[in-house]
Amino acid sequence: MYIRKDYLDKIIDFKDSDFIKVITGVRRSGKSVMLMQYKEYLIDSGVLKDNIIYINLESFENQLIKTEVDFRDLIISFIPKTKEKFYLLVDEIQFVKGWQRIINGLRVSYDCDITITGSNAKLLSGELASLLSGRYVEIPIYPFSFKEFLEVKRIDSNSREVDLAYKEYEKFGGFPGVVLSNENLKPSIISGIYDSIILNDIATRGQIRDTLTLKSLVAYLSDNVGQLVNPNKISNIFKSEKIDISNHTVNRYIELLMDAFLFYEAKPYDIRGKEYLRQNSKYFIVDNGLRNYAVSFKESNYGNRLENIVFVELLRRGYEVDVVRIDDKEIDFLARKKDYVEYFQVTYHIPENTHETDNLLLIGDNFKKTLITGRYEGVDQISGIKVEYIVDWLLNGY
Repeated sequence: MYIRKDYLDKIIDFKDSDFIKVITGVRRSGKSVMLMQYKEYLIDSGVLKDNIIYINLESFENQLIKTEVDFRDLIISFIPKTKEKFYLLVDEIQFVKGWQRIINGLRVSYDCDITITGSNAKLLSGELASLLSGRYVEIPIYPFSFKEFLEVKRIDSNSREVDLAYKEYEKFGGFPGVVLSNENLKPSIISGIYDSIILNDIATRGQIRDTLTLKSLVAYLSDNVGQLVNPNKISNIFKSEKIDISNHTVNRYIELLMDAFLFYEAKPYDIRGKEYLRQNSKYFIVDNGLRNYAVSFKESNYGNRLENIVFVELLRRGYEVDVVRIDDKEIDFLARKKDYVEYFQVTYHIPENTHETDNLLLIGDNFKKTLITGRYEGVDQISGIKVEYIVDWLLNGY
């Protein structure tokens, strides 16, 4: 089993603390595997198996555990009678209504270490936040990074295979089940992941019956990653194609897509006024394989696809990411992590003019500015702006 050490270390850092560890991420990104790897770590560290309670709420035996009463009774049946410290690991906890009170009650009443996973962003809002009052830590998990992709496939990052590997990664993405499969099976596996997210995590939760319109919206957003999105415009485009969907419904569907960690929003930030603008946002999909599947793997929009990879990688590296507006110009990404700031412009190839770097030069501060290219150009810098080939940037790590 491939050990995702960076994620595992983050979980271990909070072992035996009062913090509830909440592992979040899109379906099939590896949350369950991380929970099992943490369980194996506990056993290897000397924790008795009887003091580890592992519950998978998607499993057959737990399918009927839907209420907090059922959930409470199930956990009580596993708590060690010796009153020793125990470790509770619960997978896909969002299936139980009212689970927040049970988890908080365990934290208050027992000597226990709690780790849970979930595939919906609403886990970290509302009642959980109120009950725990800052006593939880979120550990977001994403599909494999390109660096992990190479490690899993045992490709030397210095070998000539790297560029070919990147083409595969850009096309089929980084979901573990896809990466580890034969190439002829990849589209079918991506299809299964796509349908399970759309039907189980979005349509069922949002009580959406018209899944065809939902999939049409996903396809539209996928084809336009990196573009400013106007819900009213989307509604009008769909209506012209005989798909009746209101502006309100578009907004609601987009919210559900983000709740399922399928899409992420990048808001426009006015760098001069130091405020977010009430304008349209950009939306990026969690994995290029899903993006390409949603548009039937058509070969187009290479620049947008590249921008999507950079955006998700920045999230993976722990940055908060916005779109920069400076006067009437736009810079692709403002990435912030605590007090550290970095700016990125993304282009598939360097144009003959200096438009891409000129926008970066408009920013007067001294934070790092980088131009990322989709093709190797043999250029290190332009007007003092660092230029990096996407493959090199992805492998440079944190």
